[in-house]
Amino acid sequence: MAIPHPTEPALDISACDREPIHIPGAIQPHGLLLIAEGAGEHRTLAGAGDIEGRLAAEWLDRPLAELIGQDVAHLLNTFPGGPNARTPAPVEGTAERFIATLHRSGTHLLVELEPAATDPLTAATMLAWLDAVASSFERAGDKQTLYARAAAAFRTLTGFDRVMIYQFLDDDAGRVVGEDRVPELHSFLNHHFPASDIPQQARALYVRNRTRAIPTVDYDPAPLRPAGFAACDLSDVAVRHVSPIHLQYLRNMGVGASASISIVKDGLLWGLIACHHNSPRLLPPDLRNAAATLASGLARQIRAKEEAAAYRERLALHAAQDAIVPRFGHEEPLRRTVAAVADDLRVMLGADGFALVTGRDIEAVGHCPSDETLREIARWVRSRGGEPVSTHELGALLPTARAQAQHASGLIALPLYDEDAMLLWLRAERIEEIEWAGNPHKAATGPGGMLTPRASFASFTETVRGRARRWTLEEVEAAHRLRRRIQEERQHRQVRMLNQELGRTLLEKDALLAQKDVLMKEVNHRVQNSLQLVASFLRLQAKNTDSGIVADQLAEAQARLAAVALVHRRLYREDQVESIDLSRYIEELVADMRTSLGADWAKHISLELAPVLVPTDRAVNIGLVLTELVINATKYAYVDRAGPIAIVLERHGGKFRLIVADEGRGKDPNAEAQGSGFGSRMMSAMVQRLSGTLDYGDNGPGLRAIVTAPISEV
Repeated sequence: MAIPHPTEPALDISACDREPIHIPGAIQPHGLLLIAEGAGEHRTLAGAGDIEGRLAAEWLDRPLAELIGQDVAHLLNTFPGGPNARTPAPVEGTAERFIATLHRSGTHLLVELEPAATDPLTAATMLAWLDAVASSFERAGDKQTLYARAAAAFRTLTGFDRVMIYQFLDDDAGRVVGEDRVPELHSFLNHHFPASDIPQQARALYVRNRTRAIPTVDYDPAPLRPAGFAACDLSDVAVRHVSPIHLQYLRNMGVGASASISIVKDGLLWGLIACHHNSPRLLPPDLRNAAATLASGLARQIRAKEEAAAYRERLALHAAQDAIVPRFGHEEPLRRTVAAVADDLRVMLGADGFALVTGRDIEAVGHCPSDETLREIARWVRSRGGEPVSTHELGALLPTARAQAQHASGLIALPLYDEDAMLLWLRAERIEEIEWAGNPHKAATGPGGMLTPRASFASFTETVRGRARRWTLEEVEAAHRLRRRIQEERQHRQVRMLNQELGRTLLEKDALLAQKDVLMKEVNHRVQNSLQLVASFLRLQAKNTDSGIVADQLAEAQARLAAVALVHRRLYREDQVESIDLSRYIEELVADMRTSLGADWAKHISLELAPVLVPTDRAVNIGLVLTELVINATKYAYVDRAGPIAIVLERHGGKFRLIVADEGRGKDPNAEAQGSGFGSRMMSAMVQRLSGTLDYGDNGPGLRAIVTAPISEV
């Protein structure tokens, strides 16, 4: 079924920035396009191009599988590229072969058909060539050599008269950084092109579709038919109709055919490989795919060389910082330190001048503007919130600085909050002559005032003033890092000063403690002498008395005195005087009691002690209680003989338990001496001071005395 070709409506090219180039409603006539159902039998709903003459006379409402001779459903489900992929086999037309590529567009399936190359290179030949070119890219010593090699390689691959490596700049304008051409063509190398030459919507499509070919700029577009499909999204279709504005742009350049291959680095459009030919020239899909592969390799090499250059720059900046920063840790004012390293700071960031502004005081080296201008810049930076500032065009941000552009067009300003100071790096104006391909400021108008593409691409030189050489990202990062390290060094200096002051204080304290220790040792010596003198007197009295009761009382007093003396010795022997190991204390106390009680009792006393750390003042009371319990056991448990006495120390949570057990007669309820003597009353008082309890139980045989109390004071 033949569908008539509708006439193309008049085109309004007055607003190319808003032109919907992804829905042109037509294709380039060198290819064909089929629009089919997205599911089911994928029957064709519309198309474009000379389908009747080149593919099939009857094509509308036919399954795609019949038209292209391949199982479409199988291709969609199994082909590794998915719905945006080429079919594995060529499609046979009426008199030629096509390369078919499938795309999804909303609910529709699109199949574009392009003429296959008549003499294609084999896959092995193409892979070998691509590998050789990739190796030459890797061996390029710098980016400029890389660009030149890339331009030559793409011209060899495509056969176009001119190939340009076109890089997008920060202001969205473009610059030709590499070129290869036939000798009779003039050069565009290093020429700039305004951002308006490539609208934003076109740049977005360059990221989505990495290749674009226009075999001839003089063609009549083939519209989509039947009517009603003009709004179909053809973003992924390589043969979609080109904007009439762009076609006229190419004609104005004297170009007969063109191709564009995107250079996408890290997901962003870095630039283009722009191919121009003076006469019509077809770039088949196989060569476009090879060009896209080569462009990906070029993007990787650009990134590698940029990263290598950035790494070398960072190393140099780190080395400069390591030499400068330690000076800021010296104990001298900031102004004096900066004055000593000011020129090193200037050289580190490649600045023409450097200044430190502290209030109205200024330290400056190199080529700097007037002091008043420096103060004004410092005030302006603080007025912006005190955050660091970096710019290569200070006059655009601070108009009053334009008068000093020859000294201060570029600026890095770093406030130092702790010092109320400002570090300023300054770069002088660098008058730049930019060579444009045509006057970028001249609007091109046609009949009736309608905008038209630029007609002239003759070299136009523009002189740009008020700008300095741009700061690199590594230089800006180094400045921020320098500020952080300076502040850290100043803080470390303050910490060192505080540590020195603390050290002096500690030395004074140690001297006082040493004096106190000498005094306490003298006191301890005198107390011990006094206690020994009293103990000796008690022993002498016990030997000289004829009364057994008096002798026993003297022995008890001697034992109590030994308990107190032991605690006193421990106080002046331990480093930690606030607390004492109760088990060690009891061991030493029992050792003294064994001596005073005699050899018969010494061999019968057994110990089972768990380590318990108690406050020293509580240890004194515990020692007195233990002494009384042992004395009672020696007095009442056995008759006229020595017997076993077991001393046990246990810990239960926050309490201790002291047990003194014998195997003698047990408790005699009729014995008044066991509970009414001085020792028993003192022992009860000590237990109360410990907030504890004293319980007696049957030891079977013998008596078991149990003292339970908190380890620490309640």
